[in-house]
Amino acid sequence: VQLQAFGGGLAQTGGYLRLSCAASGHSFRSYTLGWFRQAPGKEREFVATISWSPDNEYYADSVKGRFTISRDVAKKMGYLQMNSLKPEDTAVYYCAARARPGAAQARLYGYWGQGTQVTVSS
Repeated sequence: VQLQAFGGGLAQTGGYLRLSCAASGHSFRSYTLGWFRQAPGKEREFVATISWSPDNEYYADSVKGRFTISRDVAKKMGYLQMNSLKPEDTAVYYCAARARPGAAQARLYGYWGQGTQVTVSS
């Protein structure tokens, strides 16, 4: 599976952005999709994940209620809708995939897209 994340940019506090992750190669249907982020000087951290059928969603406490992960299997696309953005959401965001149920540990994901920068101004 090859992944490509895009849709980052600059937003104001309280604003929104929608990240997309395009998948190619193997069928996307049986893969868990995860979103992670990494701020300067910090380790990569879990944001959200969605498993294959049933579509179980899990979120980091820091984004719960503000971010929504989704995917369109037919289009081989994943999404991260980010609302009520805060300056602390500023980071490079990565999409990742694994052929097993969802997990919050980045090391368990074998497929990664390049990052897309999200900057939230105060």
